[in-house]
Amino acid sequence: MPYVNIRVAGTLSKEQKAKICRGVTDVIAETAGKPKSSILIFIDELPHESIASGGELLQKPAGK
Repeated sequence: MPYVNIRVAGTLSKEQKAKICRGVTDVIAETAGKPKSSILIFIDELPHESIASGGELLQKPAGK
């Protein structure tokens, strides 16, 4: 059973999550030959201050 863990800085709308899940599921099912029903996707939404790049904590985008 394939599983995918996607981590994002900040939050996504329900619609964005649904679109990501459909796309990722389609690619894995087609490429790996796995049934779509066997693919699990976990989306972790993390605060910007919990992620660093180049040794610096991420900043929230302006207006958020």
